[in-house]
Amino acid sequence: MKRHLYLTGYRGSGKTSIGRILTEPLGLPLIDLDAEIESTTQKTIREIFAEGGEQRFRDVEADELARFAAGEPAIISLGGGAILRPSNFDLIRETGWSVWLDADAETLANRIRGDVTTADRRPSLTSKSGIDEIRSLLVQRVPIYKSIASLRVDTTSQSMPEIAAVIADWFTQLDKSST
Repeated sequence: MKRHLYLTGYRGSGKTSIGRILTEPLGLPLIDLDAEIESTTQKTIREIFAEGGEQRFRDVEADELARFAAGEPAIISLGGGAILRPSNFDLIRETGWSVWLDADAETLANRIRGDVTTADRRPSLTSKSGIDEIRSLLVQRVPIYKSIASLRVDTTSQSMPEIAAVIADWFTQLDKSST
C-alpha cells in the first residue's frame, strides 16, 4: 500500500527544504533520511564513510529506509544515492510515490558550495571534485531517478515555494484519486 511521498534527487536539489514546506499543506511529517542516519549512529555521514566506506553507509541507509517505509505516512527526503540499491528502489516504489527534484550540474554545484555544512558532513564520492563529480554521478543516477519518478520537477529556476506548490497540488490529486 502506497502511503509515503519520497523526495529524490542529487544533493543540493532541495529535497529537505521543499519537504519542510510540504509538511503544512500535506499534513504529513518530514523525515530527512540522512539526518535520521546521523541521529541513529551518532556519526556524520562523512564519519560513517571513513569507518566503513560507502558500503557500510548504504547498509545503514537501507535499514533506516526500511524502518520509516514501514511507518506512518510521511514525506521522506532521501539521500541522493538511496535509489542506487535495488532493494531500496523496490521498497520506495511499493510504499509511496517518488518526486524527482532535478537540476543541472551547475545549479547543484552552486547550491552545494552555498551550504556550509555539506563539506563537514558529507564526503566526496569519487576522486573528482566539485562539478566534475556531480556530472559524473548524474550520468549514473539520472536514468535511475527517471525510472523511479512518479513526477519530475525541474528545480533550476523555480523558487522552493513554487516547487512545493506544484508537488502539493499533484500529491493532493493523487490522494483524491486513490480514495
